[in-house]
Amino acid sequence: MAILLSPFSPSPLAKVSQIIDSTSSHSFSLFPLGRQNACSRKADHHHHHHHRIRTSKFGNFLELTPESEPEFLDFDLPWFHPSDRIRYDVIIIGTGPAGLRLAEQVSSRHGIKVCCVDPSPLSTWPNNYGVWVDEFEDIGLVDCLDKTWPMTCVFINDHKTKYLDRPYGRVSRNILKTKFLENCVSNGVKFHKAKVWHVNHQEFESSIVCDDGNEIKASLIVDASGFASSFVEYDKPRNHGYQIAHGILAEVESHPFDLDKMVLMDWRDSHLGNEPYLRASNLKLPTFLYAMPFDSNLVFLEETSLVSRPVLSYKEVKRRMAARLRHMGIRVKRVIEDEKCLIPMGGPLPVIPQSVMAIGGTSGLVHPSTGYMVARTMALAPALADAIVECLGSTRMIRGRPLHQKVWNGLWPIDRRCNREFYSFGMETLLKLDLKGTRRFFDAFFDLNPHYWQGFLSSRLSLAELACLSLSLFGHASNSSRLDIVTKCPVPLVKMMGNLALETI
Repeated sequence: MAILLSPFSPSPLAKVSQIIDSTSSHSFSLFPLGRQNACSRKADHHHHHHHRIRTSKFGNFLELTPESEPEFLDFDLPWFHPSDRIRYDVIIIGTGPAGLRLAEQVSSRHGIKVCCVDPSPLSTWPNNYGVWVDEFEDIGLVDCLDKTWPMTCVFINDHKTKYLDRPYGRVSRNILKTKFLENCVSNGVKFHKAKVWHVNHQEFESSIVCDDGNEIKASLIVDASGFASSFVEYDKPRNHGYQIAHGILAEVESHPFDLDKMVLMDWRDSHLGNEPYLRASNLKLPTFLYAMPFDSNLVFLEETSLVSRPVLSYKEVKRRMAARLRHMGIRVKRVIEDEKCLIPMGGPLPVIPQSVMAIGGTSGLVHPSTGYMVARTMALAPALADAIVECLGSTRMIRGRPLHQKVWNGLWPIDRRCNREFYSFGMETLLKLDLKGTRRFFDAFFDLNPHYWQGFLSSRLSLAELACLSLSLFGHASNSSRLDIVTKCPVPLVKMMGNLALETI
């Protein structure tokens, strides 16, 4: 369940951009993973390397150094040349999943000239992406999953486990990026290896100025560079909640997970019995374990704070994870990759419209209640591409403010904005719950009709269906959980209703 927040196109090392996002070359998300989230370094990577194994003492992986290094795809890209003096229709800043998906979709429409700009276009994406299999089936990307689990499970506490009949998968970072690059090259997309310093606008034309001195002009600039971008404007305080996580792809002596199930959330806290400080802080600001078992000795593990404000200490997250693995008897032999994730969730949308278009994390597409983004961004990119092409591909060439209005409304029509207000209400509610309240919430949530909980996690429900979900959730909730709802939801509810009224005026 994680993503990264990283400044525009940081180095591939910024796994999760040292704050991740699925726009630039960094992103991961679930409910962690998004997480939510791939694999340029294959899961069986460890079978091809032979060196001395040093098991972490008492299962504490924190003393081990991750072995992965930055990797680059072996791929011939058509590069931008200043001497060509081409004026593009669209410039996309960032070559993460969001940027390349949009470039692929826009360029597939005949005659639209696209240029992608990134400091490292061939870097492999550093973070893992986890998705529900049906989401990638719906958009024709299921062949980009390198591992699937037929079921998922949620540990509510030591005595109750939910088994969810919904397959989950991990995205292959190499396969997905290679697929997008191949389609982009086939469609005539150009690439420029540089960092964007400035974006300038005139009435009917925009341009970017890069760190190599080149200026490139286009009718539309799209920012797909991540949460830390300064190119997209906001006119309201960015009062995000934050999802923070630490994950490792590890070779272990053994682990207790069923190989046919991925662990979506493990809210048990028995591992903190001998850690009074950690136990007390976890009761107030709980974290859970997210686990993808690949075989009996290879597993992806991630300790995650679903949402907090202010953000939970990263050091605290790692300490809780170390205590959990020690309690579970998981001795880490090698840390193949590690992942440091920070995902801004909720908060206001960017100014709509504005001269710079956006997609991915900086556009507000992260699910405010879960941190999911990758599958949704992949699904919405074609609709945004349609809006762009309708303006730039027509003989009348709609440009300037009418273009900006059209494309922003293509990504954020009124009904989608209203739905986001509801998801933000969900986030504000979760922020008020302690460990016991969070357990009660998810106990009731996963008892709902699958249409509702699956639709909620995948951002598929209409506003009317979200209202029905709320009523059904209240009906399934325990008396204690209902008390939480009655006492802790009024303020977020009033805020949501006010925002919905403003959106529909």
